[in-house]
Order: sequence, then C-alpha cells, then structure tokens
Amino acid sequence: MGSRLCNQLFHASYVSGAFGTEWSVKYNQQEICALNGSTVFMNGTFTHPENLTVTETFWIIHPVEGVEPTDLSKESNYSGRVEFFTDDQKHFSLKLSDVMKKDEHQFRFRIITNVEKGRWAELHVDAPQEVTEGQKADLTCKTTCSLTDPTFIWYKNGRPLNTTAIKNNELHLQMVSSEDAGSYSCVYCCPQLNHIIPSGEIVEGTSVNLTCSSDGNPPVKNYTWFKGSTSVGEEKTYSIPNIRSEHSGEYTCQSRNDHGEGNSTAVQINVKYPPKNVSVSISPSGEIVEGTSLNLTCSSDGNPPVKNYTWFKGSASVGQGKTYSIPNIRSEHSGEYTCQSRNDHGEGKSTAVQINVKLIKSKIFMSLDFTLFIRLFIYLFISVVDPPKNVSVSISPSGEIVEGTSVTLTCSSDGNPPVKNYTWFKGSTPVREGKTYSIPNIRSEHSGEYTCQSRNDHGEGNSTANVSVSISPSGEIVEGTSLNLTCSSDGNPPVKNYTWFKGSTPVGQGKTYSIPNIRSEHSGEYTCQSQNDHGEGNSTAVQINIILIFILCPPLDPPKSISVSICSSGEIVEGSSVTLTCSSDGNPPVKIYTWFKEGGTSPLGSGQNYNILSITADHTGLYYCEAQNDHGALNGTVTVTVKSRW
Repeated sequence: MGSRLCNQLFHASYVSGAFGTEWSVKYNQQEICALNGSTVFMNGTFTHPENLTVTETFWIIHPVEGVEPTDLSKESNYSGRVEFFTDDQKHFSLKLSDVMKKDEHQFRFRIITNVEKGRWAELHVDAPQEVTEGQKADLTCKTTCSLTDPTFIWYKNGRPLNTTAIKNNELHLQMVSSEDAGSYSCVYCCPQLNHIIPSGEIVEGTSVNLTCSSDGNPPVKNYTWFKGSTSVGEEKTYSIPNIRSEHSGEYTCQSRNDHGEGNSTAVQINVKYPPKNVSVSISPSGEIVEGTSLNLTCSSDGNPPVKNYTWFKGSASVGQGKTYSIPNIRSEHSGEYTCQSRNDHGEGKSTAVQINVKLIKSKIFMSLDFTLFIRLFIYLFISVVDPPKNVSVSISPSGEIVEGTSVTLTCSSDGNPPVKNYTWFKGSTPVREGKTYSIPNIRSEHSGEYTCQSRNDHGEGNSTANVSVSISPSGEIVEGTSLNLTCSSDGNPPVKNYTWFKGSTPVGQGKTYSIPNIRSEHSGEYTCQSQNDHGEGNSTAVQINIILIFILCPPLDPPKSISVSICSSGEIVEGSSVTLTCSSDGNPPVKIYTWFKEGGTSPLGSGQNYNILSITADHTGLYYCEAQNDHGALNGTVTVTVKSRW
C-alpha cells in the first residue's frame, strides 16, 4: 500500500478597496491526504469586485512576499502532471497526477485582473467573540495600509448598511438583538490624493504646472482644480504659462471616480514680483506755504515687500526711506518729486508729484491812512498769487532732428495757483492742447517756430522754441529724388535772412533750400548763413551747418517686412520638435538673425532657423527674431503654445 501524503490548502480570503462584490477565495477542502502515485483534485470557488475583469488564473506554491510567483504548470517538477480548470460560475480546480512525497506543499489559486498591480488595502474586522442579546457591540474596520482620509462602507451579509450607527471605520450596534446576527464586512472607497507643485520660488512671468495624482479603484475619471472655492481647471495638470501676482492663492485638486471623490490638501501659491502701483501721498494735503513742514510718503505693492526707497527731485537723488520730510520748506523746494522702490525682483517708480511752495509776506503793522493800507493790501495779494512765469519749452530728443523720427515738445512753467491750460502754436496757428505736443513722424514741413502758452486763474505766459528738421530724406540720397536742406539758428531778435552756399557760391535764399530732382552734379559741400539786426559783436552766435551730399545708387535699406513662422505638423505637443523660421527684406540682405524669448536676458541662438528638440511646456511663450544688416535692425514675434501629451 502506498504512503499517505497530506497537502495543506490554506484558506485565502480578503476584502479589498473596491465597491460592490468582495474578493474571496474559498477552498472545498483545507487538507488532502493521498496515496503515492495517485491523482488528486483541489477545488474551490472565488468572487471579485464587479468593476474588475479576470484576465488570467493559475496555481502557485509557497508564495514569497515581494516576489512575483511562478505558474505551477511552468515549474519543471510539475510539467505534464498538473491541469487547471475554471468556468463562468467562478469554480476552479487543480488536477495533480502521479502524487509524490515531495508534493507536500501549500497550494494557492492566483487571480490576475485588468487592474495591473492595483493598490489593494487588506482589511479585517475586529468584533467581540460573543455578544449577548441586549448588550452593545462595536465593530472596527482595520487596515495594514496607510490611507489618506479614507471612506469606509459596511456590509451585512453582502448588502450595504445605511445606518447612523456607522462612524466611518467603526460600526456601533446598540441593544443587540437576533436581527443583528449575520456576517459583517467592510470596504474603503474613493480616490486618495497627493499633489505636485514646482519647487523653489515662483516669480511673476514664469510658467507653473500643478499636477494632481490619485489612487482609486476604478481609476480616477475626472479632475477639477479650485482656487479657493472657484473652479479654474478640468485636467490632471493645471498650467499657468505666464503667472501674475493675481494668481497667488490656495489651490486644491478634486478627483472623482464611479464611487466617490477625494480632495487634496490646499497648496499655497505665492507669486513673487517687483514693486508696482508705486504712488506718493503728500501730508498735510492742500496748499503748501513757505516755512511749514511737508512729508512725502511712498507706497508700493511688491512681493517680497519693498526693501529700499529712493527719492528724486527731477533727476537728482534727495533722500532714502519710505517717507521724505522737508521740515522748513522754501520756494527752492518747489519742483517734481518721484519715489523709486526696490525689492529682490526689481524696481518700480511713481509718477511725478508737483510741489508748489507759496510765498507769504510778513504782516506789517503800522499807523497808515486808509489809502495807504489799501495799497499795501493789494501789493501783498499780488505778491502771493501770480500768473505763469519762467515758461520754458524743452525738445526731446535733444540734438539734431532728422526727418522720419519722433519729437516731443514739453512745456514747463511756474505759477501760483498752478497752470491749468497749455496751448501750442506753430507761428500764430494753434495746433494742440496739453503740456506736451508730440510729432510722431516728423517732416520738413513741420519746421518752424513753436510757442507754448500756459494759463492759470491770474493770467498767462508764453515761451517759444525753434524746431528745424535736418536733411530730408535722411541717410543715402538717390539720383532723381527730392531733397530739402533746412537751416536752424537761435538769435535775439530772430534771424531775418538765410543764404545758402555750395562751396563759396551762393545758390539760394530762405530757411529751406529745395532740390526737386537731384543729379550727380549737385554733389558738394553746402553751408547756410543766417543774419539778424545786430551787427558785429552784438548779435548772438550764428551756427553754420556744413552738409556733405553724396549720390549713391542703388537705394540701401534696413530690414523690413519681417515675418516669423512655426514649422510643425499640427498642434505642438510635449516631446515633439519645432522649428521657428525668420525671413526679412533688406538691401543689402540681412546678415545676422538673433533669437530671444520674452522674459529672458540672453539670446537663445542665431541663424534664420531656431530648432527646439523634444519640446516641453516650459518652452511656451513669446519668441523674438531680430534681423540686422549694415543699415539697421527690425524685430518680429511669434507665440509658441505647447500642449501636454496627457
């Protein structure tokens, strides 16, 4: 008679984190004894959560934690001796032939589903061994896994319980009766969350990606991002390509699957930015009288807060600190004041504040007749309140004014009360209202005498400036074009006569000398002579401008008609390659192409093409191409938007 073998079959049953039917594996026998050389069958049934699909089943022996088990049919000692059976009713069976002494093992049935390496939490229920009717019973659902804010669901005899006695992982049964008898189990559900945010400091103008990750079974279907209580995004990753100070705040991610939802802890986004909204307040407000004290206070929005404040009167630095105090103000303190604030990320400057100091004469007490008193009162009144005076006009940019450039005339004036209205005249014709008069694309016909008239409640004041436009057209002069030479000169009284010379030969009269159809024979040295009523030694200096004219052919231009294009097939997705191409007209042709990205301080590259291999979201932004030849440069821009692959 053959020897008897006893093979233990361990009962394997656990409840996983899935909503619905539980995991279970039940064996019909826990121990089998067999004769050497005989055939044995090991049978059982199993269940699994409804949302999972079984993809493979097989048998194993002696599983080791952390080691992927081997299919028993692929073991050399069992090849040809084992057969596996399963059916739609979830029955399973192992047929082992030619039983031997060395077959004494723990045999287990292995199930693999469509959720690869799912993260299952092994749970068990702690309950009293014995409960008497009328007593209280507390059941606790425990797990060996670390779960983030889980939600537990309780079952009685396989049916979900809906009772106020459930306190998440605890079930409290008061006054137990025979109706409470049954099999109790628990499961947990809902996604478990964490989040990923950029490390380091977040500076205004950079790109930021917030990524939400979550464990859940079944997997998460929907992600929603919130700033505070406001929904701001619907994807797994929430991108802010050009972050601003207003993006600062608390962000949370909510993930949802078929069985519930989970929320991440709040993430605080703190955007750093240089000072802005810089403003100056004056204390005390109202009229500023000579001899009183004055405080100028600077306020600014910046992150981190402003470290340094610098005060300027005009362009001269006059103080440091948030408040600039003038304890005993005088008329010489009048002027424009600005505050410059600075933090670790840059600086900001306030608009100018005009300080006007009023002069107050001392009161005079003496025995005067009524007439003299009236005269004295009128004198004192007039000395305090004035019409505009010291009216002056400045021209920006200073120096020679070339046709095609932009020019700004600015009027400044002292007056008490301050000037209310400014009017600009060319000759006697009014041309503009306002403190400044801008001419964006100046031509020779703009040459002339410009006057600023400033007015307050007590009168007006005037100031005049001469504007002269140099050679038109500027740059190289091509045969057959028209040319205007304009002469400018300061003099008091104004210049009456202008005479033009080519070399030593007079060729014309008047402030402007025109050559409508220029030829090569017009090349040469031209001078202008200006004259007023004052004779030798008495007149102001007359500036003679010598202009050399050369006839060149063909015309030469800086780059123009610049265009920047993106070479990519369809949408730009992370990981793809993109080529930016820059093209431009110019004579001579463009020599140098240089590439920049907005917010950067250094060039990205040179050449007509700029290639980005394996593009990422960080490449999103505005790109500049600068085209340059011997006669100038021109910029073109293009925006690159990179979409996440997922």
